[in-house]
Amino acid sequence: MEQREQLVKSLKPHWVWAIAFGSAVGWGAFVLPVDWMGMAGPLGVIIGFLIGAVLMIIIGVSYGFLIERLPVSGGEFAFAYYGLGRYHAFLCGWFLTLGYLSIVALNASAIALLGKFVLPSIVEFGFMYDIAGWHVYAGEVIIAGIALVIFAFLNMRGASLSGFTQFVFCISLIVGVILLTIAMILHPSSSFSNLQPLFKPGIGSISAILAIVAIAPWAYVGFDNIPQAAEEFDFPPKKSFKIIVLALLCAGFTYSLTIIATGVGQSWTGAVAAGSVWGTGAIVENAYGAVGVILLSFALLMGIFTGLNGFYMSTSRLLFAMGRAKVIPSAFGKLHPKHKTPHVGILFTLAVTIFAPFFGREALLWIVDMSALGVTIAYFYACFIAYNLFKWSNQEVKRESEKSMVSPGRKFCSLLGVISSICFFLLLVVPGSPGFLGKPSWIALFVWIAIGAIFFLIRYKGFRAIPKNEMDYLILGDYVDKITTSDTDVKNIEEIN
Repeated sequence: MEQREQLVKSLKPHWVWAIAFGSAVGWGAFVLPVDWMGMAGPLGVIIGFLIGAVLMIIIGVSYGFLIERLPVSGGEFAFAYYGLGRYHAFLCGWFLTLGYLSIVALNASAIALLGKFVLPSIVEFGFMYDIAGWHVYAGEVIIAGIALVIFAFLNMRGASLSGFTQFVFCISLIVGVILLTIAMILHPSSSFSNLQPLFKPGIGSISAILAIVAIAPWAYVGFDNIPQAAEEFDFPPKKSFKIIVLALLCAGFTYSLTIIATGVGQSWTGAVAAGSVWGTGAIVENAYGAVGVILLSFALLMGIFTGLNGFYMSTSRLLFAMGRAKVIPSAFGKLHPKHKTPHVGILFTLAVTIFAPFFGREALLWIVDMSALGVTIAYFYACFIAYNLFKWSNQEVKRESEKSMVSPGRKFCSLLGVISSICFFLLLVVPGSPGFLGKPSWIALFVWIAIGAIFFLIRYKGFRAIPKNEMDYLILGDYVDKITTSDTDVKNIEEIN
């Protein structure tokens, strides 16, 4: 059996919190408040995001347990293998890879969007073409490309550097958001009456809230970066659930503040009707001019940087775990000889996302809308597997080692997580539901599924031929105490003595 590459344990708890929080609060918190209020109204958005945070915490119960049990790279990919076998692991990993890659790409394009608003004379040069009504300029492509290269280099240099940098970015982001919110509330022209009507007129308050809840898997995607980094924890994995809860609460708080800061400055219905490229930027500029835009741009940059850094890390770790298991080419499972980072995954992420700015922001939004579906699938796998492992009572225990699994409270939370994931899924795929995906998103989804099917069929024979004990070792490492033993890879947990 070949040697299994192992990542270095170097990440401190507050760095891991920063990876989760910073990834969950990206460019959207500063660019999309007006769009969100146009969907649900200010209070509808805030309630929707807070409900989303609670649902994510419920889902986080399953994640905390599985991370403690399996602190290995790969996150949901490893969990799916542990509970349901290699084919489910491939399915879960394939969808999650798309979700992570698209968020890296969109964060890079958000820098170009910021440049278009703040420094249009610099960014808007070298007009190339239109995609879905979006003008694509050479300037924005160059800026996004430079950002992607810089963060690829940062992640190549080691987890300690990227973890510390992420923490600094997150503290800066929080300070920026708090200062911006206070400044907008205290401005003479600001008024809480501008938040009226609290819900979008013409639709029920429940429908308005559900429209926001439907995008919660995308808005809070990032807390699940914690299991991707679990192999590098320099602390006990049992702390992971507390970190997840803290990260999600901070994210919900941040989203709420950006809605308030945007809404009090100007009537939100007027802002929606104005159709500005960057509604929040226009409102802050009207209040404080260039100084306000600088403060907002600083907070936005921190959100973009944390998203880029966090998802570069999680994407490369997911690809590393899949490469180490030979699900994808084994080169992805190799570490840099000096920095001990999954450099092939980092370079692959750069190579794929570097082309994203050429497709324009609207085309990327279609992919991100669709990627919420992939993230939801990953949530389902984690909760379903945790639910199967937990026991309601001692009567279900068949062996001594299962006594520690008796936890009706956590089993109930896992069940709620399964139900929540299914509801998220239905909100996205059922016609007429508030979060139903648009036609372009469905096209992108089917293209990705087709690519995955072709890739799977090409590698199927070799993938299937890997002995089960070898696959167990490559994915689970030293944590092969309880593994799936069925030859057909269905759920059947047995203890190996």
